[in-house]
Amino acid sequence: MVERRDSADGEQSGGGTGKPAKRARSAASRGAAGTGGDGARETAGEPRAVAAESRTALVRRARRINRELAEVYPYAHPELDFENPFQLVVATVLSAQTTDLRVNQTTPALFARYPTPEDLAAANPEDVEEILRPCGFFRAKTRSVMGLSKALVERFDGEVPGRLEDLVTLPGVGRKTAFVVLGNAFGRPGITVDTHFQRLVRRWRWTEEKEPEKIEAAVAALFPKSDWTMLSHHVIFHGRRMCHARKPACGACPIAPLCPAYGEGETDPEKAKKLLKYEKGGFPGQRLNPPQSYLDAGGVPAPPLGATR
Repeated sequence: MVERRDSADGEQSGGGTGKPAKRARSAASRGAAGTGGDGARETAGEPRAVAAESRTALVRRARRINRELAEVYPYAHPELDFENPFQLVVATVLSAQTTDLRVNQTTPALFARYPTPEDLAAANPEDVEEILRPCGFFRAKTRSVMGLSKALVERFDGEVPGRLEDLVTLPGVGRKTAFVVLGNAFGRPGITVDTHFQRLVRRWRWTEEKEPEKIEAAVAALFPKSDWTMLSHHVIFHGRRMCHARKPACGACPIAPLCPAYGEGETDPEKAKKLLKYEKGGFPGQRLNPPQSYLDAGGVPAPPLGATR
């Protein structure tokens, strides 16, 4: 899940309740006044000045941001389609340098032909490469998923292990992938530090660390362990839909009053609304088979690979 995927928010289409967008407009208008002592109004590209923050204040602000995001994204979930731990670990490895959507459009054919680690380990590499071609870097990814399948067969009796120290020994699996699998396939808390997570927690000044493991440790210290997995989903959802890398939709953001980086992006509410993506902007989501809660909130399933809308 290292992502290029800034592929959005608001309630234009998609049948949602409209509550998140209403909260966003209200929050953005409050945020426009800033949180600094001078009360100066920020403009786009000019983040607000923020006073020094105590550790206690940081913890409170971080947890409040998570609570606010949980209200906006109550259906936050892993956006890779999977039915078992094996499918999730393979899909997560495939998601490097591409979108979850493209992986979700590709894996049905892969898992239909090779449903188990034993099947994939014994596959013809050229056949696997042809299936994985849409994901990019298909030769390297073929080596990784076939290699991890062989490792599962040879060292773990064909089962995906449920321990971090075992998962990271598999080809193509690092801490980030391991925590995706642990949190979503085994229910064991973990923080997924992908590109969205790194960008947002630094914008929010939860940490100034730049290395993923140090970011993971710094953020973990702000939250109880039981929050870690859903915290990751909330942050990643917000990064994909609203707080984009190049043009964050500050004017539509529900946590604008809590964000030291407010003003880096578009602050005009109407212009910001046009930047929103996925279900908030009325566009297809990352998953072909999203949970019902996502659909109930106005989410739109993504089309299969090659389908026209």
